[in-house]
Amino acid sequence: MNDPYAQVSVRILDKEYQVACPASERTELLDSAEELNARMREIQDTGRVVGLDRIAVMAALNMANDLLRARARDRELDDDVGVRLRSISDRVDSVLGNAQQLDL
Repeated sequence: MNDPYAQVSVRILDKEYQVACPASERTELLDSAEELNARMREIQDTGRVVGLDRIAVMAALNMANDLLRARARDRELDDDVGVRLRSISDRVDSVLGNAQQLDL
């Protein structure tokens, strides 16, 4: 089933952009544009970065850094959950092994 496309208008730093996306992703696109606009506005308000292109690149770098950190945290959590699950499995195996010995 093909998802119909929607033409979405987003405003970033007072400039209007028309973006096509699957209609089902419209809300996510608007949320993403709002987040990008907020990040770019923060950078612009510092006054240290001049020019829309440079502001956009700085915002993209900051957001990419946030994404990489979140992925690293997810990997750490996955590793921790894996260790805990193996520990629980070992305990269950141990208890079951002891229960089987008692049955003999």
